[in-house]
Amino acid sequence: MKQMDLFRLNGKTAIITGGGRGLGAQIAEGYAKAGIQTLILCSRKIESCEATAQQLKDNYDVTVFSYACDVTNEENVKQVVKDISEKVETIDILVNNSGASWGANFLEMPKSAWDKVVETNLTGTFLMSQAVGTIMAKQQSGVILNIASIAGFGGTPPFMETVAYNASKAGIIAFTKDLAVKLGKEHIRVNAIAPGFFPTKMSSALIEHGKEYIQEHTPLGRLGGEEDLMGAAIFFASDASRYITGAILPVDGGMSAY
Repeated sequence: MKQMDLFRLNGKTAIITGGGRGLGAQIAEGYAKAGIQTLILCSRKIESCEATAQQLKDNYDVTVFSYACDVTNEENVKQVVKDISEKVETIDILVNNSGASWGANFLEMPKSAWDKVVETNLTGTFLMSQAVGTIMAKQQSGVILNIASIAGFGGTPPFMETVAYNASKAGIIAFTKDLAVKLGKEHIRVNAIAPGFFPTKMSSALIEHGKEYIQEHTPLGRLGGEEDLMGAAIFFASDASRYITGAILPVDGGMSAY
């Protein structure tokens, strides 16, 4: 095998939650560029997945399916994963990217906001990993890639009034490490990417509010770009990382180095 072939995803199938826009769509395009055979894009709102799926099919030799899926609903998750498993021979990659956030002062944050964020980000990651992990265990192979955040590494700047988001991402980091230990015997690798500040629909207001701080504390001096997450996502999904599990990789322009 040539060295660069280690990064190819030919013949693989990947499920990407929140795959219709933002970081999920960026990862989907990266996988298409890396030669993946089949992509399944899931989101609570299927319209964004269908639009991204059409763009990918127009530009790459890839099969793409779109599903409406509420990752906080256990029965919905199980049914979607069952339907997917009946369409494909194997499920090789799961990217847990669906996310939510809520901006509010901690002392004023309603419990309903906390519940929504934690259920989407952390419980959703658990439910999808359990449903897909069950299939991967039967296959005795698979990769789970969780999307954490540098916000999960510790306390965040004052402008980030997103305590539920930060806590949920810290939970994903611990979940990733523990799942790597538990699923290693099933030949399933579990890793996470911790993005810094990437402009998305969810993060745009936060970035605008904290742009001066972000600029000063990012060694590379810029926000994440449209292709900056692709390489890390491809690496963890491919054979190039076949002896790596339980790792958390910051993709943040160096912000977490401070």
